[in-house]
Amino acid sequence: MALRACRPQMARNLRTPSYIRQFRQATAANAVVHNAVIQPTVKSADFNYDNYYQSIIDQKKSDKSYRFFRSITRTQDEFPYARCPKTGKRVNVWCSNDYLGMGSNPSVIKAMHAALDIYGANSGGSRNIAGHSPLVEDLEGTLADLHKKEASLYFTSGFVANEAALSTLGNELPGCVFFSDELNHASIIQGIKNTKAKRVIWRHNDLAHLDAQLASVAPGVPKVIIFESVYSMCGTVAPIKEICDLAEKHGAMTFIDEVHAVGLYGHRGAGVAEHMDYAAHKSGQYNGTQRSLMDRIDVVSGTVGKAFGTMGGYIAGSAAFIDMIRSVARGFIFTTTQSPSVMAGALAAVQYQRQDPSDRLALHRNVSAMKRTMAHLDLPVLPNPSHLLPVMVGDAEQTRRVADILFNEYDIYVQPINSPTVTVGTERIRIAPSGAHGPAEQEIMIGALQEIWARLGLRRASEWQNEAVWDTSLKTSTQIWTDEQLGLAPKEVLVEPIMESTRATAMAAAAA
Repeated sequence: MALRACRPQMARNLRTPSYIRQFRQATAANAVVHNAVIQPTVKSADFNYDNYYQSIIDQKKSDKSYRFFRSITRTQDEFPYARCPKTGKRVNVWCSNDYLGMGSNPSVIKAMHAALDIYGANSGGSRNIAGHSPLVEDLEGTLADLHKKEASLYFTSGFVANEAALSTLGNELPGCVFFSDELNHASIIQGIKNTKAKRVIWRHNDLAHLDAQLASVAPGVPKVIIFESVYSMCGTVAPIKEICDLAEKHGAMTFIDEVHAVGLYGHRGAGVAEHMDYAAHKSGQYNGTQRSLMDRIDVVSGTVGKAFGTMGGYIAGSAAFIDMIRSVARGFIFTTTQSPSVMAGALAAVQYQRQDPSDRLALHRNVSAMKRTMAHLDLPVLPNPSHLLPVMVGDAEQTRRVADILFNEYDIYVQPINSPTVTVGTERIRIAPSGAHGPAEQEIMIGALQEIWARLGLRRASEWQNEAVWDTSLKTSTQIWTDEQLGLAPKEVLVEPIMESTRATAMAAAAA
């Protein structure tokens, strides 16, 4: 009897595929769960979340490290100027990472408009679902060629590129040990933290310390040396050749972050590694049969969100390395691809800068002039050979006052840099001249700094030289870009006219 009763059910099971039966069973089980009555949990004492958040904010305000965002409106046709939406006044922006003004470049804007009209606003999903296209293939091919690598991979930001690549390396390389410069960017630090790999921190640009640390790890253990070409808060530059020497000596791979260098250094804008062989690359000496410094770097990370004026980050390296990251990295797999218009703009910017070096030449000529003038005036520009001018203040509240005075009284916009970006006691403003900050703009900026330093009684360069942050072995006037490369005669900079004007300004301020 029981057998006869089961036969209809058995017949239905034979007619219904197993995967459909499993789906129905799972759906029924879920229905039971969803219809169940969930009893509220009684809390003995509620945790006051907002009060806790507020305590963190109050602490930041108390130690003067709370971050205020100043609202400005950048307009496409006024670079490097912007507008204050509250007052309508025009301000000169001296702290933008859009170093070359490519965010306003007509070829970039045109490419973005065209892509928007053709592809629309959205990429359609992650690269694994619907976001892959010939547009991103062209961009990645161009970036790989820029760095003379077999392949590259484009991410939504430079932070994501570093975090995804390093966390994947640390989790996939067996027994991997990271050797990280102590001043590396937060994205690098986070990428390393997201792994179980051992990490060794070596003193900033200290080759002897790095050598000793590498020697302490047994041969055959995977080792990754991670460093930046240009360190954005102090402007120092890594000894790339010597680091590559140590990597080859100890069997380590090299991972260089060129985020603040791409577009600004090298004959084609590939960064500091290219610039170290400037003459050879310019003359075409490296034709694939010789090994340049770029060839000795295993992995390059970069961005199109700074000197290339758009948004996104990337890594470049061997085909096998890139394919491994593409196949494994969660930061790549599980995120929507960048908008097609942004990728089109990035491609146009990279192609433009590869062909036309005039923007970076103009920028570095202005940098050279300003550094020499400010050194003569004893203004505390932290010595470095890059395009950045970190002006030391040494106190969070005073740094905020400097930025406020510049904005309110001189229509100049810079942001205060404080903890945790830099250590307490080394607060600063960071000036980033562009090619559009010519002699007239330089005179206003330097004159303003002279007056403010006199008004607030801030320390001069000569008073900073005994501090640990100040490297006396570096000269402010010695730059990666030489006068010869910039087309300048030795010391052909507008120092004296600006000095006379700023001396007069400072004397008037002191008398007042």
